[in-house]
Amino acid sequence: MINQSKDLSLKDFDNNTKLTINERAEKFYEFYLYNKEKKHSNYRIVSKYGSGAEMSLIDPYTQEENNCISFVSNDYLGFTKHPKMIEAGKIALDKYGSGCGSSPLIGGQNSLHETLEKRIAGFCKKEDAITFTAGYLANSGTLLALMQNDDLAILDMGVHASVIEGCMLTNKKYFLHNDIESLERILEQNKGKYRNLVIIIDGVYSQDGDIAPLDKICKLAKEHEAFLIVDEAHSIGVVGSNGKGAIDLFDCYDRVDMITGTFSKTFASVGGFVAANKKIITLLKYYSASNIFSASATPQSVNCVIKAMELLDEEPCWNLKLNENILHFKNGLDTLQIDYGKTQSAIFPIMIRDEEKTKNVGRQLFLNGIYANPILYPAVSRKQTRIRMSLIATHSIEMLDKTLNILEYAMKHSLSPTFITRY
Repeated sequence: MINQSKDLSLKDFDNNTKLTINERAEKFYEFYLYNKEKKHSNYRIVSKYGSGAEMSLIDPYTQEENNCISFVSNDYLGFTKHPKMIEAGKIALDKYGSGCGSSPLIGGQNSLHETLEKRIAGFCKKEDAITFTAGYLANSGTLLALMQNDDLAILDMGVHASVIEGCMLTNKKYFLHNDIESLERILEQNKGKYRNLVIIIDGVYSQDGDIAPLDKICKLAKEHEAFLIVDEAHSIGVVGSNGKGAIDLFDCYDRVDMITGTFSKTFASVGGFVAANKKIITLLKYYSASNIFSASATPQSVNCVIKAMELLDEEPCWNLKLNENILHFKNGLDTLQIDYGKTQSAIFPIMIRDEEKTKNVGRQLFLNGIYANPILYPAVSRKQTRIRMSLIATHSIEMLDKTLNILEYAMKHSLSPTFITRY
């Protein structure tokens, strides 16, 4: 089993037409057990009390409780445990019950959903908005509803998997990540060949943490009459004035045709949204299958998002604290000469660029009370493997300093599993 599995990755278990369902599952299970033997399976670790700056986790190998400083959450402002958020959830649960019982189209839309959609539209400076039960569904469901075989989706290479799935029924081309010349070349080569040219980018990219050059992309979109969609999932709460996002940072609301995002990060709940002009949103309310054939979001989750939007304005201290943490962590990594790529946000890719060492560093960190995710091929190329760390506002400076010390130790002592020890 070891000889068969050691050079494999998740890519090798993509849907293979030569294997039956059971054969594919069996081969993957062997691969899974191999990684478990090596203590390299750092995923689906069970948390006892939910996310936060610190988490109580069950070590998958020893079954012991491990208290860790956590860097896996995108709860950027720490709102998931905010007392006002918890109160908002309880109020909605008492008033509306635990669920809506049907989809928005046939009875599941209540006054909370209406309030949230109006608030999101205002937040994004658009005429209207539609909400979904997941950020993934907001992207995939919207694109599947809007784009057909006469259109061309032009995607940054770093866009989320939900965008790629949403473009499965249309034509697509990728431009080099944040590369304006590459985007311009594709636009010029395909002008007049398709009914719609649709550029789809992120405000902040989830793996590298860098910001899209929105000013330049908006200019190109206008020059080539392309429709521009920006996913603000990782930028809201982090960049822009008081955490209003990348579009706010560049002040280009009027030059972006559609804004998508999620409620599972800064807004500390679950779900997603799309904001655009009223006519497009109306179309989506009747043609986006992931909206019309899914039960509406639970009242408590919706009321929590509404409260989080209020807190973003009422308590700007959380955005300030997050940015203080980002600057402190960057300075520490610079002092240690640890490569963290080109991040401009709360996402820190600790670049290791070696599969085996990345896995070992991940285990070394966990053993020493630091919970962070190794990112491996095919999520990134083999030469771009890294430990992905997300900072949140509720990390203390003491937590960050401890993490920097352990990270330095782990980077130096993880060339082989035999060196995995406690700091």
